[in-house]
Amino acid sequence: MQSSSRSDTGIPPPPPLRLARPFLRGLLWACAVLCLALAVIGVFVPGLPTTVFVLMAAWAAARSSPRLHAWLWYHRLFGPMLRDWTQGGRVRRSAKWSATGVMAVCMVVLVLTASHRWAAAAGCLAMAVVLTWLWCRPEPVDHPA
Repeated sequence: MQSSSRSDTGIPPPPPLRLARPFLRGLLWACAVLCLALAVIGVFVPGLPTTVFVLMAAWAAARSSPRLHAWLWYHRLFGPMLRDWTQGGRVRRSAKWSATGVMAVCMVVLVLTASHRWAAAAGCLAMAVVLTWLWCRPEPVDHPA
């Protein structure tokens, strides 16, 4: 029999969060599923942010479906992102480099294809602000096994 905390994996259980009122749970569950679908698509489509959608899916799932939230928490791909973020808003260096690379490509495409220089400048400025914020986030400390 599998325990709900999955203590055999060494991963702590997800933090307890309050469920939304019953009439909102269905909407939040739909939001969680939509965000999760976008996150899965983002794994394969450059430029679509996986981490942001996983965090949004976990937020909505935690308020609508403890089962879906636990599934996300223990998932091989999505779980580490959630656990890192829960432990102080931490972001792995590989995710930072991935975002930097994708945004650099987007900046080049934007500069080469924008019909208005101000629009290209505004887009590049917005991406630079996001990258600055992202690189200021702490990184998780991986403890050797």
